[in-house]
This record gives sequence, structure tokens and C-alpha cells, in this order.
Amino acid sequence: MRLKLLSLLFIILSVATSAIAATFANESLDYKVMYKWGLIHKQAGHATLTLRNQGNRYITQLTAASEKWADRFYMVRDTLNGVIIKNGFLPIFYEKIAREGGEYKRDIIKYTRTGNTVIGDCTRIRQKNKKKPITTDSIILKAQGMTIDMLSAFYYMRSVDYQKMKTGENVSLNVFSGKRKELLKIIYHGVETIEYDERTYQCYHITFTFTSEGKKKTSDDMDAWITIDSRRIPVKLEGKLPVGKIHCLYTGK
Repeated sequence: MRLKLLSLLFIILSVATSAIAATFANESLDYKVMYKWGLIHKQAGHATLTLRNQGNRYITQLTAASEKWADRFYMVRDTLNGVIIKNGFLPIFYEKIAREGGEYKRDIIKYTRTGNTVIGDCTRIRQKNKKKPITTDSIILKAQGMTIDMLSAFYYMRSVDYQKMKTGENVSLNVFSGKRKELLKIIYHGVETIEYDERTYQCYHITFTFTSEGKKKTSDDMDAWITIDSRRIPVKLEGKLPVGKIHCLYTGK
């Protein structure tokens, strides 16, 4: 079972019934991606999330890259772009451009909504390597209720009123990837103190899992810690790899 590395950065989610009014100023959030295995604890990558206001919409972007030493094992150069309606944090456009280990992938999702039904018109572009042809296919994804993607999730979760959630309470909602609809369960664990790089944060602790519609796990469980202040910044995210763990740590102030 392979953990999606970038998923650690932007799939902390919750449900609309727990949302509070929230708006975001233009911002840029920086993270370092640390690899830990036994005595090894080394920075393997970095990422930046940006948000810009544009009328009644947010324009968002994630850029992520592996460090030079890690490129020798598995190079990552990814960009995600999104457009989100401010009211309800509903995505209307999502794009993932991934260059990973010599493979090129591009996923595009365009959303339409009718009542409680959400349709995702998905285009998937692939090239195994530079010697292989580029292939294109499409798929229509459909869901009922709150539905988001891997990028809009990062911002939507920051509108959640965690103070109204009880320890051990869990919720579920839909996530569209480029090829399928997944179900996400989030378990709330209460407030914890996180310390690293001589900094201390009071945070909400969440564990979340992904499953297919057949209830089969699509990645390992992950944990996240989100500051309890008005900025609601995810300062630490942790997940397992086949060998070792990945920690994503916020490096801003």
C-alpha cells in the first residue's frame, strides 16, 4: 500500500455542518518534508502553498519538489492549481501536474453541481517516460453531498469549528482524485502541544483514512496537527511509507 506523499499536505478535511465563517487573506505557507527511518532523519523535499483572492473566488497553488539527494532515488516536481468559490469552499477547477520518477501525469477536474449532486468531468494525461507516447482519457465522477479534491481540502478544513467536536468523533465526505471517488473518514483527538525547531504550537489533532467505495483502504492512515489560533495552520503532518515515515513541518512564522 503506497502513501501519497503530497496527500500529507492538503487532505485534512471535515464536514460542512461543522464549518464556521472564515475568510483568508493572500498568503504563502512553506513546508519541509522530512524522511525518518531509524537513526536517519533528513529533509527529503519542500513545498509551498499559496492563496490569492480574486472576487468571490480563491486562486490556489501548491508546488512541491524533492531535494537533490532524494532525486537520485525518486524525483518529484509537482504543481497543483485550483479555483475555489469562497462561499462554502467549493472547488470549481482542479489541476495536478506531476513529474515523478520520470513519469509525467496531468489530471484536470471541472465541477458542476445540481442540488446535492456533484459531477466531476475529469481528463487524465499520461506519459510513462520520454520514449513513450502521451495518452489521454476521460472519466465522469459523481457524488452526493460535500465533495472536494486534494487541494481545496487544505483550505476547507481550516473553516471547521473543531471546538464543537468531541474527542473520538468522526465524519466522512467525498474526495475526487483524477480517476475515482474516495471516501474520507476523519477522527478528532482533541488539543495537543507540538514542539519542533524550538517552536511550540497548540493544535487540534486529527487522524484520517481513505477508502474506496468498496471500503478498501487506498492509502495508510495519516495524522495532522492544526493550530487552534485564527490562522488554523496545519503545522505537522505524519504518514507511513513502506520503509520509514514522512513528516511535513510548517517552516513559516
